[in-house]
Amino acid sequence: MSAKLVLKKVWEYLALTAACFVFSFCWEGFMIPNGMSAGGMMGLCTIIQYATDGLIQAQYSYIVVNAILIIVAVLAMGIGFGFKTIYCIAVSSLLMEFLAGASFLHSVPGEFFYVQETILIPVIAGACEAVGIGLAMRYGGSTGGTDIVALMVNKYWPVALSSAFLISDLVIISLLLFLPDKTFSDACYGLIEVVTFSLIIDFVVGGKKSSYQLLVFSHRSGEIADYITDVMSRGVTVLKATGWYTKQNRDVLLIIISQKEFPQLSKVIKDIDPRAFMSVSPTNNVYGEGFEEIKAGLTKPKKKNAAK
Repeated sequence: MSAKLVLKKVWEYLALTAACFVFSFCWEGFMIPNGMSAGGMMGLCTIIQYATDGLIQAQYSYIVVNAILIIVAVLAMGIGFGFKTIYCIAVSSLLMEFLAGASFLHSVPGEFFYVQETILIPVIAGACEAVGIGLAMRYGGSTGGTDIVALMVNKYWPVALSSAFLISDLVIISLLLFLPDKTFSDACYGLIEVVTFSLIIDFVVGGKKSSYQLLVFSHRSGEIADYITDVMSRGVTVLKATGWYTKQNRDVLLIIISQKEFPQLSKVIKDIDPRAFMSVSPTNNVYGEGFEEIKAGLTKPKKKNAAK
C-alpha cells in the first residue's frame, strides 16, 4: 500500500471521527441536557432515556438498536454495511459516553455553550447534526439508525426515501407526547430540529437539490453499471454515443440517484476508473419508483352519452 493511499485513509477516518464528534455533540451537548428530543434513531434513544428516568442511557440503546437493525437488514435483504458505517456507530457511542460526563460542554446555565433563548437550542442542534451526518456521508460513512429503516422500506414499497425519513421522524417525535412530563411545546422543539437538519444537510453533502442526473463516460462502464444495479439497486440507462474526435463508439451511462447516494457512487466510479468523465446535474423533481410518486390530478370519468 502506497504512502499516498495510507494518508488518504488516515484523512478519511479523521474526518469521520470529527463528523461523529459533531453528531454526538448535537445530542449530548444541546438536546439531552435540555430534555429535548427529535427525529431519527437518536431521537428514539433519548425518549427511551427520558422514559426510564436515565436508567437506559441514549448512547447504550443507540448502539444496541443499530446492531439489531443491521442484523435484520442483512437477514431480510442482504444489505452490505461497510466498516465505515460500523466505525461511525461505535465511535459516536463512545463520544456520547464521554460528552455525557463533560458538563463543561453542555448547553446549561453557567457553562460556555449555554443558550438563554430556548428556541435556539434545537436550531443549533439541527445544524450540528446536519454537519456531522453530512460530513460522514461525504466520506462514505453513515450513523445508521433510520437510514437503515428507510432503505428497508424503500426496498419493498415504492416510497421515496425522503418520505420514509419524514414519516419515521414524525412518529418518533409524537412518542414524546406519551411521557408524563413532556408537553406539546417539547414536540415542537423536536420539529424545529428536524426542519433545521433537513434544510442544512443538502448543502453539506453537495448542493441544495435532493437528486442528481449523472452522465458517466468510461471504458469500464459495464463494471460501473453492474455495481449500480447489483449493489445500489438503482436503474441505469445505456446510451450509444460516438466520440467525434476518435470516431469510436462508446457506452454512456445515464443515472438518476438521490443526494444521499451521490458520495458513495462518485467514490465507486473513481475507484473503478480513475480516468472516467462524469457530468453531474442537480434535478428539481424526479418521479417514479425509488423517488417521488408521480403527481397528477384525478381525471373525472366522462359521462356516457344518453341513449338516443
